[in-house]
This record gives sequence, C-alpha cells and structure tokens, in this order.
Amino acid sequence: MLSVQQLQINGRRDDLLPATSLQVHRGELLLVAGEGQDQRTALALALSGRMKPSNGVLSWDNTTKTKKIRLASALVDSPGVNEPEQHLSVRDLVTEDLSLIPRRYRGALLSKPWLKVNSFEDIAGLWIEQLPAGRRLELLTALALADPATDLLVIDSPDRHSADPETWLPRLQALASDAGRPLAVVAVVSALPDNWKGAAAVIGNSVTHPPEPEAEPTQAPAPAEAAAVVEPAVVEPAVVEPKAKHAADATPDVTEEPESENLQRTAK
Repeated sequence: MLSVQQLQINGRRDDLLPATSLQVHRGELLLVAGEGQDQRTALALALSGRMKPSNGVLSWDNTTKTKKIRLASALVDSPGVNEPEQHLSVRDLVTEDLSLIPRRYRGALLSKPWLKVNSFEDIAGLWIEQLPAGRRLELLTALALADPATDLLVIDSPDRHSADPETWLPRLQALASDAGRPLAVVAVVSALPDNWKGAAAVIGNSVTHPPEPEAEPTQAPAPAEAAAVVEPAVVEPAVVEPKAKHAADATPDVTEEPESENLQRTAK
C-alpha cells in the first residue's frame, strides 16, 4: 500500500506541492486532481521516489526509504521529465526503454520480439507524435511494466493528450484490476471525470489555514451617548389683543340720508 501523509514540497515563492494526503492499495486506481501542471508533476515525482519532499511522510509497504520506493515504482509520461521525445520512432523508444531495465531482469529483451509479443507491431514504424492518446498510454505503461519489480504505477497528466477520459481511464482500470499482477495505480489529472466514482483525492487537501479572528461583540451605546429624544414642540396659539375702546368710540357714526330726501331738497 502507498500511504502519504501531509506531503509538501517547498517552492521558490509558493509551495511547489501544497500539503497532500492520500493512500492507494494494490488492485486499486486512485485519481488525484490538481489544477497546475507544476503541482501535478511535483506530486508524481514525489510519489515515485524521484523527488524528496520537504515535509510529510511517504511510505510503500511500510517502508519510508526513498530508494526502495523508487525501485518499486514507475513514473509514466511525465512532461519535461521522462515523456518520450517526439522525433523518436516507436521502435527506437522501445529499444531505449528496454535498455534501462536492470540486467538481471532484462535477459534477451529486444525491441522486435517485444513489439510482437505485446501487439505493437502495427505502430512500430510510427513517430511518437503520430500515436493516438490511448495507444500512446498502452505503449508507455507496457514499457513501464517490462520491469517485473514494478508494483506501483504513477501516471502524470494522462488527460493532457485528450479531453475524453475514455482514451486513458479504461486502460488504467484494467491495469489496476489485473488479478495476475495487481498494481497500485495513481493518475494525477487536471480534473476528475464527471462519472468517476472510484478512489479520488485533491492536491492540497491537507493544507491547514489559521483560524480567523473572532469578531468583537457589539456593545450597546452608553446612556450618555444615546441619541437624544426630540420631543415635538408645543406651539401656543397667538394671542390677539382687542383694540382700545377709545379708538372704537372715535369712529364717527355717519348716517346717510335717503336718496328721496335729497331730491326733495333740490326741488325746493
């Protein structure tokens, strides 16, 4: 079993790999999602014993020795690390990879019989860049398993060659569930397939954040600071003083004579 507890790798500014925890057993496929290619590659290198972590614990079958983890694992198609060069032919790639297998396991492994036994004769003359995504993954995983000491497969970003999970997911599931050679398989991908219901993890799932400061309780304003209550002003009606009596008496009483009397006086 591969067990990882708070695995973290320092970077120049930010963490190259934020703290991540996961585990995978033989016979199981684990998908680990991570947005950045640098983070995915750093995790793949650490899981396969190719990069020493800054913090955390990595163990394979109860051993934490990096050398034993590296010998038991195979890193597959890691961009900028061990992805095959595009100008190589399939035949040349097979010859090159078989030469890296320890001599005690290599025997008389040659590219031509190996291609025939593993059913890759049809693509032997193609360039690597000409291979469809699914066929490419089949070839690279078969080369990784040419070493009988390999029990752990770590595939770096298989989804970068195709957005369709069907081009890489069935192959990895078949490798993990092979009863004749049960493997622990880890695929570091940019995003989990929509229909994936198997084992999964996310890069940075063990990052701890400092607790947020507690908000200070809101205090009620002191009585002296409370807003003053404005009472409605009482408007008193204006007092109208009566006119002076002598002013009223001073007004002359004018009695107009009827118009008929004036006419009579004029007639006289």
